[in-house]
Amino acid sequence: MSKKILVTGALGQIGSELVPELKSKHGKDDVIALDYSSPPDDYEGLLLEGDVRDKEVLSELWEKYDFDEVYHLASLLSATGEKKPDLAWDVNMEGLKHVLDLAKEHDTKIFWASSIAVFGPNTPREKTPQHTILEPITVYGVTKVSGELLCQYYHEKYDLDVRSLRYPGLISWKEKPGGGTTDYAVEMFYKAVEGENYICFVDEETRLPMMYMEDAIRGTLKLMEAPEEKIKVRTSYNHSALNFEAKDLEREIQKHYPDFEVEYKPDERQKNADSWPDSVDDSKAREDWGWDHEYDLEKMVKVMLENLERKLN
Repeated sequence: MSKKILVTGALGQIGSELVPELKSKHGKDDVIALDYSSPPDDYEGLLLEGDVRDKEVLSELWEKYDFDEVYHLASLLSATGEKKPDLAWDVNMEGLKHVLDLAKEHDTKIFWASSIAVFGPNTPREKTPQHTILEPITVYGVTKVSGELLCQYYHEKYDLDVRSLRYPGLISWKEKPGGGTTDYAVEMFYKAVEGENYICFVDEETRLPMMYMEDAIRGTLKLMEAPEEKIKVRTSYNHSALNFEAKDLEREIQKHYPDFEVEYKPDERQKNADSWPDSVDDSKAREDWGWDHEYDLEKMVKVMLENLERKLN
């Protein structure tokens, strides 16, 4: 029996890679994509233009398709959110509340994307535990902490099967970055392949948890496919693969592009980066539902450059 699946924020960095994977598993007619932006001309499948803040739009979709699963990815990211905090609150919180309310009515399984932005300057920086201090300094982080608690509340009160991952910085060649603090990593790849040097907005010693997008998509699907009794965390699971300094990434890229150089000029985004962990302990995800990553720094850099070379040239 086929599933009907909704993906919000379908044209974003995660959605643009998750949607094709879901289509390949479930068929393109059973995956309905929703995004605030209008669909590109070459888009294959059902992509609707809509705003997750509009509950009526979401409700009409639910009534029409009777979704079995929803991947709620629509969100304003950290750097963009600091420029538009009111909009970030509305999109990130109103949208999630609408999705949870409709899921409760229709008994729909939900995936919601959280982030390492839930952590703050008072959080332990090394091997940040699953259960720890959550005192973020960005409105994006505040919405993610609030969202995690809301997800847990809907599970406890209404027995809603809602699952979540705290994504680290995600690195992908398919879509350009969408306004996050960890975007410097993707920008570095683009500049190298384009034959330009890069001015980096974080310090060279800035170390952050990162992940190649293919691992992130695989982890998301593995979490959603796990038996319900295996899911022990209903806020959001720590989800990790790599951690490296900005300078480490520059050096690894230079093995392929020896003339590539980076100048480090930290801006206001450095404050966000400094409030986040150096590394994250995701042992709960590994124990509960068998998470394991495949890409280390060397493998990720090689694959990123190969794909970007094809894309840009």
